[in-house]
Amino acid sequence: MLIVERGAAENTVEAYRRDLALFTGYVKKRRWDLERVDSDQIRAFLAAQSKAGMAAGTAARRLSSLRQFYRFLISDGLREDDPTAVLDSPRLGRSLPKVLAEAEVDKLLKEARDRPGAEGARLTALLETLYATGLRISELVALPKSAAAGRTRFLTVRGKGNKERLVPLSEPAHDALRAYLKHYKDFVPKGVKPDDCKWLFPSRGRSGHLTRHRVAQLLKELAFDARLNPASVSPHVLRPAFASHLLHHGADLRSVQMLLGHADISTTQIYTHVLDARLQALVHTHHPLSEESKAATPGQKP
Repeated sequence: MLIVERGAAENTVEAYRRDLALFTGYVKKRRWDLERVDSDQIRAFLAAQSKAGMAAGTAARRLSSLRQFYRFLISDGLREDDPTAVLDSPRLGRSLPKVLAEAEVDKLLKEARDRPGAEGARLTALLETLYATGLRISELVALPKSAAAGRTRFLTVRGKGNKERLVPLSEPAHDALRAYLKHYKDFVPKGVKPDDCKWLFPSRGRSGHLTRHRVAQLLKELAFDARLNPASVSPHVLRPAFASHLLHHGADLRSVQMLLGHADISTTQIYTHVLDARLQALVHTHHPLSEESKAATPGQKP
């Protein structure tokens, strides 16, 4: 149901599978009936997990998995009530995303551009595209080769829920992709013709394309060479950097929401912490009662 009806991403399906397998093991050990467990039994499961050190975020996701499972049973006529309906999700403190400063991104880009040969061209293309588009790393590595075909300055991205969106490509990112494609055959798996390879970033691994873990390794190596802390650099910090830097330079929240592919603007609002200093400076400079504004228009009565 998750795959066919909801179009859930592979990582989402795997997370649900792990959560339900854990719950099933807990239920079987106590000889309960999986289809007929009640709210108290689910509460006991979550309490046992919490006692074992489960984080609030993990608890919320596991409860969400169980909600979906029992709603599925109801929709298929296997159960009449939802035992999770009376359970509250744990409160989550919303942590600010880790963001690289613009100067740090510049160092990474310079280090990548200085790398010679095919590996340098691919690394530059990966980094430029991530930073220019704010793609999720799973979206980037799964891009088809056709995404960079021709002279188009847009990428068609298939995101969460199998939804497509258009993302503009900056000139540096476009040029980096074109330079990388000159070395494309160097990365195509043996026995596969370059014209027959469908991935933009192919690999010899099982998936046929670069994995998220491999890109993370490459970025950490790059960070080390750029004299940055490798622990602070990952594919996941470039997406917040993209959003935060856009907002800092005047982009509106709705546009950033569309570019990131967020269904709800509240998800995008977490990046607005970067606006605080800019908004304070804006009021300080342009408000008619501010000292700077009065100094700029001497003799004018308030």
